[in-house]
Amino acid sequence: MGKFEMSKSLTYSLLLSILMVIAPHADHLPLWVSALCAGLLLWQAWLTYTGKPLPKRWLLMLITVAGTAGIVFTFHTLFGREAGVTLLMMLATLKLMELRDARDAMVLIYLACFIIITNFFYSQSIPTALYLLATMMVIVTTWVHLQAQGIALKPRVRIAAVLLLQALPLTLILFILFPRVQGPLWGLPQDAYASTGLDDRMSPGSLSRLSLSEAVAFRVVYNGKPPRRDQMYWRGPVLWQFDGRAWTPGRPAYPVAPKFTDLDQPIDYVVTLEPHNKHWLFALDVPDKLSITATLTDDFQLLSKDAIHARLRYAARSNLVYHANLQESPRQLQRALQLPGRFDPRARQLAAVWRAGSKDDAGIVRTALSYFNKQGFVYTLEAPPLGVNSVDDFLFSTRQGFCEHYASAFVFLMRAANIPARVVTGYLGGEYNDVGNYYIVRQSDAHAWAEVWLAGQGWVRVDPTGAIAPDRVERGLSAALSDNAALPFMERNPPQWMRDLRFNLDALANQWNQWVLGYDSERQFAFLTRLGMESITWQKMALNMSAGIGLVIAVFALFMLRHLYTRRPDKVHAAWLKLCRKLAKSGLPRAAHEGALDYAARVAAARPELTGTILDLAARYTALRYGTRNDEHAQREFIRLIEKFPSFRRGARRMGGA
Repeated sequence: MGKFEMSKSLTYSLLLSILMVIAPHADHLPLWVSALCAGLLLWQAWLTYTGKPLPKRWLLMLITVAGTAGIVFTFHTLFGREAGVTLLMMLATLKLMELRDARDAMVLIYLACFIIITNFFYSQSIPTALYLLATMMVIVTTWVHLQAQGIALKPRVRIAAVLLLQALPLTLILFILFPRVQGPLWGLPQDAYASTGLDDRMSPGSLSRLSLSEAVAFRVVYNGKPPRRDQMYWRGPVLWQFDGRAWTPGRPAYPVAPKFTDLDQPIDYVVTLEPHNKHWLFALDVPDKLSITATLTDDFQLLSKDAIHARLRYAARSNLVYHANLQESPRQLQRALQLPGRFDPRARQLAAVWRAGSKDDAGIVRTALSYFNKQGFVYTLEAPPLGVNSVDDFLFSTRQGFCEHYASAFVFLMRAANIPARVVTGYLGGEYNDVGNYYIVRQSDAHAWAEVWLAGQGWVRVDPTGAIAPDRVERGLSAALSDNAALPFMERNPPQWMRDLRFNLDALANQWNQWVLGYDSERQFAFLTRLGMESITWQKMALNMSAGIGLVIAVFALFMLRHLYTRRPDKVHAAWLKLCRKLAKSGLPRAAHEGALDYAARVAAARPELTGTILDLAARYTALRYGTRNDEHAQREFIRLIEKFPSFRRGARRMGGA
């Protein structure tokens, strides 16, 4: 490569590469780290523009130590996803401040390639992949610039594009045939998993806040006719313990396997669950078949052994008609009657009046639903705050709330009336995507309802929200709210073209999730079997992968050899070789490793009278051969000058060291 020179254009290319790989992390980095990285990038850009020298090493060391101490102070560690990524971003920008030679530039390029991977810790969506592909294009273009600084921008971009395109066949073979393992190839630190979606704690306002999120919770494909919307209750955490304000699962009772009878209306479906970093799976009540290993608890929750840290696909069958635990254990019934002492005396008194005036438990349930329906209650996302006696305040004062308010108050009233009851949280309904023929269940579909235990019926679902806002159950959240301005725009009534665009994009994202991100060992074996590979083993897959890679390399090699031996003669190169032969006759032969400019400089040193001519010819040759000066007129002029170059007789003195 000759003597290396850190040009301004190369420095700017390295700046752009580092900027593009760290820009997506701006949302995850502490504000002071983002400001530090931005300041270092601007500092290097200013130094490059003005030509001023780089800062002293002691100053960079001081910034490094102070920045590392700041990261330890912020995260209390240097390990884990957040702290590790933050440290890496800071060191990458600091490395730009000691950019002095080719080695530093190469280290930065390798570092940029590594940092790209960290972006997938936070997002693996199609837009992220496209952005990082563009970033990789910039990095490879910068690498080409480092290797051949005399090449103009357009040829550099073209070479980088060709290199990336040549890598695609190998990438595809490795993606399809590389043996998949269950779980990641390496363990991520615990802090790499952020909790999203439903929680196992419900308090006033918790679900209403979640309903403002458009994030996808899971997608569902029904095998056959889908159920009615008012049957799409997706069961999640079941809450038993009330402390006067919040509901939690509480201490579990002695586990007893649930017993279902009179099962009817079976329905099969496939769920693609987004990672929520909890153990629960979602299914319609009540499931009796599941394609993956899971535990069905005594309160009918589906729990995975491991937390869901990655997208999970499973098939299930549920029965929409059932009787559950007709003979419930006394311990469970007692657990479903517990109430905190000294809270909400007016609600307890109201429940006692209902108990005294009703003949059976079912009558009290009907009385409670009628009370919600006729006493001026309002279904709203913007409920007023509640005091210490939250149930009393809601029932007799504010009378405004979301599903968690109604489910909480209803279960409290049932328990106060000596009827076993519990809160169930999950999702209700879903949005049908006719492009992909599946339902999208979003975080905005989060819902809470109640279950009561009635003699002769077992556990029965009761949704008090349906008594106040039946449209929430039958049509969705937007239809149930009189003022839906608080909802995200797409959850209201957007134009049809926007809905269609959203469905098309989601269908594309779903295919990406299923066939790229969800290409696990099960899908890999199924896909290879459809390709005709029987009795698939790891050894066969490794052999096929090696054969595929070898075939691709052989095809590229044959193409390059064919191009080498069939391409048209290069008139410029032929003229240059003729000049070299003329000089060789005078004892000035060109060494095999010697480039045009180095050779011309050596000739000029040995024959000063040829200095101007030989340096001009070498510069013309370099421009025509490697640069953008490739027009016919320049080529003809170069050949003419070579023809005019004098021939030398044999016996002329040789250059020293030639």
